[in-house]
Amino acid sequence: MRKDLRPYYLKRSYIGFQRLYVNHFLRPQFESLGPYAYFMQPWHVELFGPFIYLGNHVTVLASRDHKVRFSVWAAREDTEGIFVGDACLICPGTRISAARKITIGDGTMLASGAYLTDADWHDQYNRVVQGEVAPVTIGKNVWVCDNAMIGKGVTVGDNSIVGARAVVIDDVPANVVVAGNPARIVKELDPDREIHTRTEWFRDHDAIFNGFDALDRHMLKGNTLLSWLRHLVFPRKGE
Repeated sequence: MRKDLRPYYLKRSYIGFQRLYVNHFLRPQFESLGPYAYFMQPWHVELFGPFIYLGNHVTVLASRDHKVRFSVWAAREDTEGIFVGDACLICPGTRISAARKITIGDGTMLASGAYLTDADWHDQYNRVVQGEVAPVTIGKNVWVCDNAMIGKGVTVGDNSIVGARAVVIDDVPANVVVAGNPARIVKELDPDREIHTRTEWFRDHDAIFNGFDALDRHMLKGNTLLSWLRHLVFPRKGE
């Protein structure tokens, strides 16, 4: 689809339906879900186990072929769960699997296909037991790129970037870029340059909401239900 041909009221109704779905089906499964959380296609978000906490203004994007999965295997007495901070972005295909504890700081972005786990899930010599477990801590404003994996016991420092398809098995300091398998530092971020974060962006919720609403009104102006239905059945070049 090159452009959204839905009428404004239809898009607002769709967003409202998604919100109802989240509140009815997903919110009861979270230990806590902060206000203003936004889910795109929430019927493709899967939760398994208790102790899953999401903060305020978290954005979760899922799709039919790339589901988002939060899993906590609470078989241990020391299991604490998954803690996602405020203003985080979780993209399609992300999997977060905890046997003990995974903490994700405010403003962190997990790109499509990112995988975070704090356990091996099977021992090297005894394949019927869980294997080694160690908490994972992701700092604030971290960017985990497409299909990167962060393994057990890893701490990633504030503002750092984990490159696409990187496999992180050692701690990552703050303000660096890591890449490769196993991941290694390939660049240090300039400490003198200001970093703008999602946390700052969401400080004024009303301004964000009103801005997106005004943009929708402008972009969808003139769209009609009939033209949208016609496009679904008989799409034309340029639409």
